[in-house]
Amino acid sequence: MSSAPPLAEPLLAWYEHAARDLPWRAADAGPWAVLVSEFMLQQTPVARVLPVYADWLARWPTPTALAAASPGEAVRRWGRLGYPRRALRLHACAVELRDRHAGAVPADVDELLALPGVGAYTARAVAAFAFGRRVPVVDTNVRRVVARAVAGRGEAGPPATARDLAAVEALLPAQPAVATRLSVALMELGALVCVARAPRCAACPLADRCAWVQAGSPPYAGPPVRPQAFAGTDRQVRGRLLDVLRGATTPVGKIALDAVWADPVQRERALDSLVADGLVDPLPDGRYALPS
Repeated sequence: MSSAPPLAEPLLAWYEHAARDLPWRAADAGPWAVLVSEFMLQQTPVARVLPVYADWLARWPTPTALAAASPGEAVRRWGRLGYPRRALRLHACAVELRDRHAGAVPADVDELLALPGVGAYTARAVAAFAFGRRVPVVDTNVRRVVARAVAGRGEAGPPATARDLAAVEALLPAQPAVATRLSVALMELGALVCVARAPRCAACPLADRCAWVQAGSPPYAGPPVRPQAFAGTDRQVRGRLLDVLRGATTPVGKIALDAVWADPVQRERALDSLVADGLVDPLPDGRYALPS
């Protein structure tokens, strides 16, 4: 008799034929490649990550290679993935791996959590997907699948880390290799089928045992999670300012930055925040550059 939870067998069978062919899932993708992918995939669609990921690993195939580059070059190669502080944190992470871990990514969750820019999700994802550890991996897609299939709710609602980890761990088979595969299958189901809007329940391998479907797919009535706006925000202005600096081979003058946004108050606020975050260096001659 199988020790796997009821959701495991049909979900793993579905994943066997439905999984996307992604480079960080390849058998020869090492821990560094997995770590880079997890940094890049935070709040960023796979399609946007793929070309930057390929360029990044071609340029910096090891943590030591990235650590030898400047933080500014990391920001430049990050391109328009968004949330560019991730590039600085990944660079700082590479320096830490070089200096404290002999250039290798550790397998232990606590050691991973001690690295710059590595939070609860990323640490567990790397431990599971790079090292085959049996640890719960919880992202937005997984939370949504579990909320619907197990709890019978249309949406997961606001995150609660301890509760979410416990809910996913309860689903994991005892065997680490199977647990790891189930973790990525849960993510894939949430990304491709059990999507936030217009879920494809007819194509779902869990439809006949999904608590939400069995209840008649009732509308979600819990506290809402509001999506973040982008247009017109300081985030958009920061992105345009960084675009100028990434496209320049030398430091740029203030006039070039002033041209990207009409509102001077918002523009200066965004520029000040980039300087405070270490993403832009103000130079003594009044020009600006990516960090050296």
